[in-house]
Amino acid sequence: MTEFHADRRQYKRIAFDARAELSQDANVWPVRLVDLSLKGLLIERPLPWSGDPEQPFVINIHLSEQVDVLMEVQLRHDNNGQLGFECMHIDLESISYLRRLIELNLGDQPELERELGSLIHT
Repeated sequence: MTEFHADRRQYKRIAFDARAELSQDANVWPVRLVDLSLKGLLIERPLPWSGDPEQPFVINIHLSEQVDVLMEVQLRHDNNGQLGFECMHIDLESISYLRRLIELNLGDQPELERELGSLIHT
């Protein structure tokens, strides 16, 4: 990722290690999360990689045996073996889990509220 991308970020990203799968149509790739935010995520590019960057993907992040975060995402960049995705849709249950996860990792309630406000108004 270039410095330009990092400078434009409005959302705090947290490093997070969880089992996750990226899917598109009938293709499913186990992936390694690099980081996660309220607005998107960064993963290591799986090999072999045959995803269509013009079509949406679904990411399933397994937080526990009973808890999954599902997001519909769009590929935004493919740099240095990493794929960056923007969240296009997330259900209410998944955003609640993700919010709590980020809240615990940020340790800053006002910062989380600013990010949520920004997310709602974009």
